Amino acid sequence: MFTIIGGDGKEYGPATFQQVRTWVGDGRANLDSQAKRTGDEQWRRLGDFPEFNETGTTLPPTTPAPAAIPVNPAGPTLVDPKVYADELIARAGTLDIGGCFERSWALLKANFWSIVGTTTGLMVILILASLVPVLGMFVGLLFTGVFLGGLYAFYLKQIRGEPAEFGDIFCGFQLAFVPLLLATLVTQLLITAGLLLLILPGIYLAVAYNFAFMLIVDQKLEFWAAMEVSRRVITAQWWRMFGLILLGSIIAMLGLVGLGIGVFVTLPIYYGALVYAYEDLCNPPKL
Repeated sequence: MFTIIGGDGKEYGPATFQQVRTWVGDGRANLDSQAKRTGDEQWRRLGDFPEFNETGTTLPPTTPAPAAIPVNPAGPTLVDPKVYADELIARAGTLDIGGCFERSWALLKANFWSIVGTTTGLMVILILASLVPVLGMFVGLLFTGVFLGGLYAFYLKQIRGEPAEFGDIFCGFQLAFVPLLLATLVTQLLITAGLLLLILPGIYLAVAYNFAFMLIVDQKLEFWAAMEVSRRVITAQWWRMFGLILLGSIIAMLGLVGLGIGVFVTLPIYYGALVYAYEDLCNPPKL
């Protein structure tokens, strides 16, 4: 596991070798970036670590790399969900549930007020909206995925060492309003139908669709392709994802003990672990 200093001077990590290598390949870090291995105190050039020399990784071009989450997308990316998902499944390793929570906790400690403030702000907005009779219904049925898409975009930026701010929670309205809206409606419809019919299909889909909003805001997939890619990728490791979500839910609920203040910390840990799982399974290193 490695911690690196991003271009903004902030620390990011701990991250796995594969994740740091992906950052280098994407231009989010380079071999001159300062880094240290977990347990070490001394900072060194990333290129000084034998692991990165052995990969033959070269310095990225000096021109800025394109943003992972574009501000003005041209439109949804059309893909074959099966082919797209199969390629990700072949590249992804076994999901490390403990590692996802460990990295999420480290990320939270390094960016505490930004992450807690942004996550809490969104929760307050959703709670207040739900108190308004008609507005609450529309928010729950239509806009939940749009807001979550923005929140996931914020977490992805934090993880990848990109500038992130509170306003990112509203970016779903600009980036992919229609796909996020449709994904919200269709996933809720299918999950509800599965629960009403035999219960187990609903539980399966509730877990399997967890990456749909992230794929829409991050990879610009249209809503059905995002749902299908998410379902296929998660199905390959469904029980591990179920375990991560179950553990995350327990951790989040523990924050309600006492005065409930702890939920402001435990909920971001859960969201962070979920986004790290997305990075591991839907953004694995290229073979």
